[in-house]
Amino acid sequence: MDDPVTVLLVTGSTRAASSNTAALRTAVAVASADVRTDLHLGLAELPAFNPDLDVEPLPPPVAELRARIAAADAVLFCAPEYAGALPGSFKNLLDWTVGGGEMYRKPVAWLTVAPEGRGGGASAELAVVLGYLGTEVIQPACVRLTLAPGAVGADGTATDPDWRDGLADLLRTIQAHLRQPAES
Repeated sequence: MDDPVTVLLVTGSTRAASSNTAALRTAVAVASADVRTDLHLGLAELPAFNPDLDVEPLPPPVAELRARIAAADAVLFCAPEYAGALPGSFKNLLDWTVGGGEMYRKPVAWLTVAPEGRGGGASAELAVVLGYLGTEVIQPACVRLTLAPGAVGADGTATDPDWRDGLADLLRTIQAHLRQPAES
């Protein structure tokens, strides 16, 4: 059996009852034994990006974020759309990754949980930023799984079994990508 793969799950929302965070909590719950998940909930703790602070020693929340990215085999983002774009706090997180090399060639994907007709602006902006960072976008794992209002249980995870199956499929897609032999 192959070693488990590690997927860092990064929410782009600071909201306590965020459907994006609920989706990633669900990913933790549905991940198979050979997919380790690491849920990053430190978005609100990051200081405002300032290039003058992007030196050693890094602010502790930035150092922790970069270390978790470096330790992961892939990163799965799930972010809301505010005013047609990524939330400023999430863009701030991404800005903090520019100065480190942890995102370069890192396999990444994103999950959109917004209903059809919403979330496209955030996804497009995320694609631009991740392209600038030199990541390896796992296109088949960049999906929309609309999470209906009221579909989150008291434990903070999605309750719909079909939705949960779709999320498990997404994790398997990431895992399969990571297990492909490297191209020479």
